[in-house]
Amino acid sequence: MKQSRRILLLTFYYEPDLCAGSFRATALMEAFKDVLSKDDRVDVITTMPNRYQTFKVDAQEYEQDGLINIYRIPLPTHQSGLTDQAKSFTKYFFRALAITRGKQYDLVIATSSRLFTAFLGSISSYRFRAPLYLDIRDIFIDTMNEVLTNRLLKAFIMPLLILVERFSFGRANHINLVSEGFKKYFKQRYQTKYSFFTNGIDQEFLDYDFSATIKNEKPIITYAGNIGEGQGLHIIIPEVAKALEKEFQFKIIGDGGAKPKLVEELNRLDVKNVDLIKPVNREGLKKYYKESDYLFLHLNAFKAFEKVLPSKIFEYAVTNKPIIGGVGGYAAKFLEKNVSNAIIFPPGDVDTFIEKMRNYENQSFDVNSFIEKYSRKNVMKNMVNGIQESFLE
Repeated sequence: MKQSRRILLLTFYYEPDLCAGSFRATALMEAFKDVLSKDDRVDVITTMPNRYQTFKVDAQEYEQDGLINIYRIPLPTHQSGLTDQAKSFTKYFFRALAITRGKQYDLVIATSSRLFTAFLGSISSYRFRAPLYLDIRDIFIDTMNEVLTNRLLKAFIMPLLILVERFSFGRANHINLVSEGFKKYFKQRYQTKYSFFTNGIDQEFLDYDFSATIKNEKPIITYAGNIGEGQGLHIIIPEVAKALEKEFQFKIIGDGGAKPKLVEELNRLDVKNVDLIKPVNREGLKKYYKESDYLFLHLNAFKAFEKVLPSKIFEYAVTNKPIIGGVGGYAAKFLEKNVSNAIIFPPGDVDTFIEKMRNYENQSFDVNSFIEKYSRKNVMKNMVNGIQESFLE
């Protein structure tokens, strides 16, 4: 690496926040530490922890981590709705521009799932005349096209989002996609260099013993993560739990905009075997995983989700406990190919879920081979090596 390089990383989430974007961006910076020279500097522009309103944790607005400067922007209180998210990102956008004003960077990196961090990256790349590396975790336009049900709102917003996407991705010198399911969409639209560094397994999960010492009275099925429209827990958990009331116990750990719908359905069906637990830190999460017999994930039956690869798969798989996956498309193919003890059913299919749980026979899973291939440290090391070879030598 050449001397005195200045790198800008834009990420809406960063440690100690609890979400896939935070874990990924933090791991990326850990990998960068191995290749930075003493004269290099990295500025990370992120936000104060805000993923879940029910999870509060202290963090400093400015922090120096060796050669890495971390700027955390405080955001207004929000409930994860579209309007609240727009307000939060607007503050992040303009504060990020203010923090970087008068500075110069040799490379801009943006890791983005909701498009607008990528947009900020493109704006910043233009300002600094610097190459742009985008790390894309979702196809936001696909998702919004299905989530938006108000016709007038959709008619106004979608053309705007298309313009934002074209500006953001059209300027990129390199785009990394966390799912190969995204490949066709992007390569048809944007002519640039691509890579496919997925999410991975963090070291703290590799260092933990997930083998349980106590057998549960009823097998426990645990879900941990966001409870939003995208996960669609309210359309699957209440009916399944009710049908399996005497056979299984469910634990739902997390929060999100669709949690009230889940609670409403659980109450309507008078479900007694579902425990709702507020978000916990990763240390607490590991203990819940250890106590569980099955780990559950689900994506709503949106066409857009047929391309995604949920980061939760990697975290779950390392426990060597059966994964119950209500997923389709690329995620289902990935599980079938890489996780032999997975129980896969179509999103929202209550009857198949119930049938598969009642007839499941445990399968062997070569967890060590999976770990070797998808250790986050190895994935991020290879990603940083690629960035270094392309932009920093």
